[in-house]
Amino acid sequence: MIEQVAIAFDNKDYQKAAKLLKQLQKESPEHPWVQFYLARLHEVSQKYQDAEKIYRHLLRDTRNSRIVTLARQGLARLQEIEQEQRQRAIAKATSQPSNTELGVLILEPLSNELKTEVSRKFAQIMQIDPYSARLTLPSRGWRLYRTGQVGELKFYGEQLQQANIPCFWTTITAIQEIQVFQVKYFSESQLKATVVCRNQANQLGSLTFDWSEVTARVVGLLPIFEQVVDIDAHRKLERKTQTQDYAQFCDLHLPGRRCILRLSDNSYEFQQGLEIIAQASQNTIRINWNSLSNWINQQLPHVKNWSDFTPFADTALEQTEMLGKIQSHIYLFRREQTNWDSAFHLYSGLVFVK
Repeated sequence: MIEQVAIAFDNKDYQKAAKLLKQLQKESPEHPWVQFYLARLHEVSQKYQDAEKIYRHLLRDTRNSRIVTLARQGLARLQEIEQEQRQRAIAKATSQPSNTELGVLILEPLSNELKTEVSRKFAQIMQIDPYSARLTLPSRGWRLYRTGQVGELKFYGEQLQQANIPCFWTTITAIQEIQVFQVKYFSESQLKATVVCRNQANQLGSLTFDWSEVTARVVGLLPIFEQVVDIDAHRKLERKTQTQDYAQFCDLHLPGRRCILRLSDNSYEFQQGLEIIAQASQNTIRINWNSLSNWINQQLPHVKNWSDFTPFADTALEQTEMLGKIQSHIYLFRREQTNWDSAFHLYSGLVFVK
């Protein structure tokens, strides 16, 4: 009867093939040829997952070289079909002009137990090997996984979310639309807080807000680089760039006003405005900054403090082209341009839009 099934497939008489296979499954359900033609029937019926499952089972458990070859060919056809479907879906996802904007896809952290569970799904969706997939999925903090057209990122992101892999995506434009005010000092903080600040046009003014408007606080360290002279292994002088210090930053998010209040230990005027720190003029900048940070903590006891900027930056710094399109709104004196500043603004902006 297997010969009759083969003839039915050759003639593309799938209805007859299905009828014959139904009988054969009752008589010899585990016979390799019965299993193979059942996979072929699933394939032509567009039940691709069922077909793949049987083909892989045959590759693993069958010693018949002819069936092994045919199963490999079947899997190759399924991969071609999947690739064609993927390309059509991506083309559709990026067909609208708004979906061609530059964006980023961010992976959110998973416990090690969940990583083991979902890494195979991640590998299948992103078409990478399971070992690399497990290494890619983050355990702590966000990972900037991919940049590109936001329509394509959304296509992948939705598949990942359906597989219980936490992620999100956004456009660079959405980050750039957030207003940033450079805080010089707090002038009031009783019923409401008032900051003296500069806007993006460098105009000095003030902004009054209620502490309840603040939904997030983002902190980070930005390295300050200097050229130093060192002695190499051959006892020759060489110039190289080293991290000499770090600048401290703190962003307060006011989404109702579509703005960020940005504070920095390099630019905050500790001796001006509200007396938050006793004897500020006699303290080091670090002592003053720590005192200011503690005071802000007291005003925002229930607001989440986002402090995983450095591990995020490790995943983002090589994206030079994308970071080059982001205005950092950070004004540190630098002898050479660095991606660290744009990476911090991206991180803070991602917290804001999410």
